[in-house]
Amino acid sequence: MAVIILKTQIAAPIEKCFDLCRSIDLHLKSMQHTDERAIDGRTSGLIGFHETVTWKARHF
Repeated sequence: MAVIILKTQIAAPIEKCFDLCRSIDLHLKSMQHTDERAIDGRTSGLIGFHETVTWKARHF
């Protein structure tokens, strides 16, 4: 079985990277071209432990 390993180096503190990866607002901005929306649960800000978000988008 083939194994693919991808490493990305980011010149930023780990805390900043973690917050950006759980940012609903940043995700919405990055997916504007699909008209993606958060429609239920946490719909903005930083998603936290035991929180959920439901997305709606047009990908095809």
